[in-house]
Formats: sequence, structure tokens, C-alpha cells
Amino acid sequence: MLFTPTALFLIFLCIFVISLIHYQHQNISLLIAIIKYNAGNVQSVQYALERLGASAVLTNDWDTIAAADRVIFPGVGHAGSAMPYLKNLDLHLKIPTLKQPFLGICLGMQLLCQHSEEGDTPCLGIFDTKVKKFENQKGSDFKIPHMGWNAIVPEKIPLFEGIQPKDYVYFVHSYYAEIAVETVAQSHHILNFSAALAKDNFMATQFHPEKSAAIGNRILQNFIQNY
Repeated sequence: MLFTPTALFLIFLCIFVISLIHYQHQNISLLIAIIKYNAGNVQSVQYALERLGASAVLTNDWDTIAAADRVIFPGVGHAGSAMPYLKNLDLHLKIPTLKQPFLGICLGMQLLCQHSEEGDTPCLGIFDTKVKKFENQKGSDFKIPHMGWNAIVPEKIPLFEGIQPKDYVYFVHSYYAEIAVETVAQSHHILNFSAALAKDNFMATQFHPEKSAAIGNRILQNFIQNY
């Protein structure tokens, strides 16, 4: 049977609409918990998820976090003040027990490592790597903090589906996680560092997907849909 161009257009339009409805329903049906703690930039992640049609609750209530389908641990701040806050709520003991897909962002990624030089802070120890301060070389053109767009080289994992080597994402940080077995994306600023880490259900990015335009939206969507 042959279809006219108009009929073909209507068929493709119907397929697109059905896919869009399914996509939005899948996002809305998930319970996403964003861990609330004494760090900045947390609400911007919530707004980014809303733009994708996903709803999220900002909370430090353990029962809500434990019951969530996805957990996001974002933040901009200081490791030395963030860890005592988590300890006061026993979250430093509880977060490593989570089994659902978990995404740390920026400070959230650094707090998942073994130790941070920022405040000489023992961290959660999920990733077997340390966080160090960028040290510039005399005469170098690199600036600290590392702020702005930079390319990443991701591995082929579900979090980075559709992301290509040298795609650009947005960074703001003065400390970096060293390259480790769990490194799943690298970037370069003064030296090569972990732009993303992953181990079991725990994933994390040093860059801000919520500020990384279409590339960041795709990464957040992958986190929601691919796990």
C-alpha cells in the first residue's frame, strides 16, 4: 500500500506525539529526591529537571531519600562545612547504603571520594580517589578556579549515551578528583582530572549538567531513563 506525503506526515506526527507522551509520563512517574544540605546551587538542578518534565523533591529526610527511584546529590560549597552537616543527620553513614541510581554533581561528586584537601576533609569514600586543589604553574595561562566551558572525553556508559568526545560542558571548581579506576570521563585544566566517576549505582560529574545546555540535559535525561 502506498501512502501520500500527507498521510506519511500524519503517521510520523502521531508516532512523535505518542513518544513524547510516553517520555513525559516516564519522567513524571519517577520519584526523584535531591539531597538538601548546606550547599548552594541545589535548586537549579530542580529547575533543570522540571524543564525535562520530571518532578523532584528537595529534602534531607532519610525516609524520602531512601524511597526515591533516583537520588541526586548536587551542590557548590566547601567540603569542610558540608561533611559536618551530613554527619549531624547521619547521612554520611546512610548515603553509601543506597541501592537506587545516584548522581553526585560538583561538590556532591567530591564528597563521594575518599578525602578532600579542602579543609583536610575525610569524605564518604564511595570512590577510591582523592580530591586535590589545582596548583598553577608559574607562567601558565590557566586560571583557578576552573570556570567555564571545557571538553570532556566520556566512556561509553548509559549516562553518556549520545555524548561525543570533545562535547563541551560547564565547570566551576578549584578542586579536582584524581584519575582513578572509577573515572568514566576526563577533562583537562592544568592536568587531566576526573570529569565523571561511576561505581555500581553511584555516578557523579564534576561539571554541572544543569548548566550545560543541550549536552547537560541529555546527561540528566540519560540518568533518569537509562538506569
